[in-house]
Parts: sequence; C-alpha cells; structure tokens
Amino acid sequence: MADTTVSASTVEKKRINPQIENFKNVWRKLRQNRLAMAGGFLIIFFCVAAVVGPWLTSNDPNMPNVSDRLQGPSGEYWFGTDHHGRDIFTRLVHGMSITLRIGISSVIVGGTVGVFLGIISGYYGGRIDAVIMRSMDVLLAFPSILLALGIVAVLGGSITNVIIAIAIFSIPVFARIVRGSTLAVRKLEYIDAVRALGASDARIIFLHILPNIVSPIIVQATLFIATAVLSATGLSFLGLGATPPTPEWGAMLADGRNYMWDHPHIALFPGLAIALVVLAFNLFGDGVRDALDPKLKS
Repeated sequence: MADTTVSASTVEKKRINPQIENFKNVWRKLRQNRLAMAGGFLIIFFCVAAVVGPWLTSNDPNMPNVSDRLQGPSGEYWFGTDHHGRDIFTRLVHGMSITLRIGISSVIVGGTVGVFLGIISGYYGGRIDAVIMRSMDVLLAFPSILLALGIVAVLGGSITNVIIAIAIFSIPVFARIVRGSTLAVRKLEYIDAVRALGASDARIIFLHILPNIVSPIIVQATLFIATAVLSATGLSFLGLGATPPTPEWGAMLADGRNYMWDHPHIALFPGLAIALVVLAFNLFGDGVRDALDPKLKS
C-alpha cells in the first residue's frame, strides 16, 4: 500500500504542464545561443533607454543653439551637436522611443491582420483562399519600400501614416506563413476529432489551430521588426516620415549627409544607432527561430 502511494505521488510530481516544459526547453536553447542573448540584452537596453532616457537628459532635443552648432563630441556634448546646435545624444535618446514604436506598432497591426487572413485562407480554402492569396500576391508584386512610399505619399508624411504603410506591406508576409502552417495543422487527426465532437469553426481556429502555429508567427514578428525599423528610417530619410524637428533617427541621418566630410559625427551616431537596433532584432530573431524549430540544430 505504501509503495502504491509513493509511486502515485512520484508520478504526480512528474506530471508537468506541457506548455511550461516547452517554454523551459525553448529558454534553455535560447540561453545557449550567445549571439541571441546579446541581441536580447540589446533590445532590453534600448527599450529601457527609450522609456527612462528622456527623463535623464537635461537638454531640449528640439531647441536650436546657434552658438554651439557643429561641435564635435566632448564632455558637455557626448555625441557632439548638429548644424542647429542641438545635442545629438539627447536627440538620439528621445528618438529611440519613436523608432521602436514605429517598428513594434507596425508589426503588431500588420501581423494581426496577416495572421487573421492567413488562418482564414488556410482553414476554409476554396474561393476564400483564392481571393485572399491573390490579393496578397498583388501586394507582394510591389517592392516593399516603393509600396510604402506610395502609401505615405497619398496619406501624407507623419509617424501614424508610416506605421500604416509598413503594416500594409507586412500583411502578405504574415498571411503566407500562417496559411502554410494552417494547411499543415488542419490535416491532423485531432482536428478531425474535435470537429466530429461538434466544435465550431471559431473554436477550432482560435483554440486548436492558432496555438499550434504561434512559433513561426513569433519568429517572423521578431525578425520583421528590424525590417520595419529600416523602412521607417528610410522613409524619414526621404522626408516622408516624422515632421521636423522631431528627433527621428532617419531624419537625423538625412540632416547629417550634407556634413559627412567636415563633421561626420552628425550622421555617424544616428547610423550606428539604427545599425545596432536592426542587428539586435536580427540576432534575437535568429536565436528564437533556432530555439523554436526542432528541425534546426545549434
């Protein structure tokens, strides 16, 4: 009797929630990837700096100071000043929240719409699939930056319109990935069993299919933030993003291109900031992909 009790308690202790166990396995694989962890720490640093940084800087990021214009890096101005005498370090810190907000918000909006269209297309198939996928093919026929340029040119230059433009060209990317994953999952036997028990389509989609295809969605979202940041800074560089004197990194890079030879620091530090953010999300996204995909080995 005692042996039975001990064995039963042992089995009960070993009964672990599969989702918790899966999370532990993913975290263990991710922790072993040093580049991915470095990218993750950089992302955390940028997010914290975007929230806390503006409260710690004393200079006004938009106030010109003609007497201090075009100064190099010094103890007073760590990254120097631009052609209006504004502190570049302060403007970078204030612009960090704008750049991250554009990248993350556009991925959330475009990813949500793309996931919905992709899962509907893959689950129902037929004419619905044909209409949705042909619409996605039309969007994919245009180069992403040209499509974003056209949308912003029609809507007007602003941060909100940049988010809308990037979200629109991200929709087909998410839709195609989710459609392929949905086609694979809906053929599994347990989906047929749930349907035979009388579950509705909405219940099958959101409770049984979506949780099983979340891994590629997370990977794509993490990697696409880097693309969104590059697109946003590119639009601002062309004058179609944030309106002056907003301290957006792409606009700061555009301001410094006329002083590249005599005062390279004006363009150097915004360019390094953009490169570090994009690198961080790419490294972390690659690590998440390797950790979530059982077919890939470190």
